[in-house]
Amino acid sequence: MTTAERVLADRLEITAGQVVREIGWDEDCDDRLRAAVEEWTGDALADAAGEDLADAVLLWWREKDGDLFDALTDALTGLTSGGPIWLLTPHLGRDGYVEPAEIAESATAAGLSRVPLDVAGSWSGTRLELRRSGAA
Repeated sequence: MTTAERVLADRLEITAGQVVREIGWDEDCDDRLRAAVEEWTGDALADAAGEDLADAVLLWWREKDGDLFDALTDALTGLTSGGPIWLLTPHLGRDGYVEPAEIAESATAAGLSRVPLDVAGSWSGTRLELRRSGAA
């Protein structure tokens, strides 16, 4: 793994041995990021239909993909307690760009807190996790 790929995996706080489920893959996804996660965990990304518990989810999402709230609640299924969902959306100006207000509204409705982070290339990332009791 190159240093750049290691930095990407580190930014996602993914560690060796974790199971990472991938949802929403398409040809426009960042293969460098995907390869870095697989290299770092030592295993292939689990697909959306996987039955194993996941330690984290990579959710590739575009404006045309449907209802983001539904996708987030589905992504929570089979996710270990405290595991993050990494919502990956196209950067501003790219086809499929998702408005930050939509992300905020959907995340809040799903009971998730969010931390925006520029992740890779032409994709933006937002770390989502279940809000702790008493958190706003």
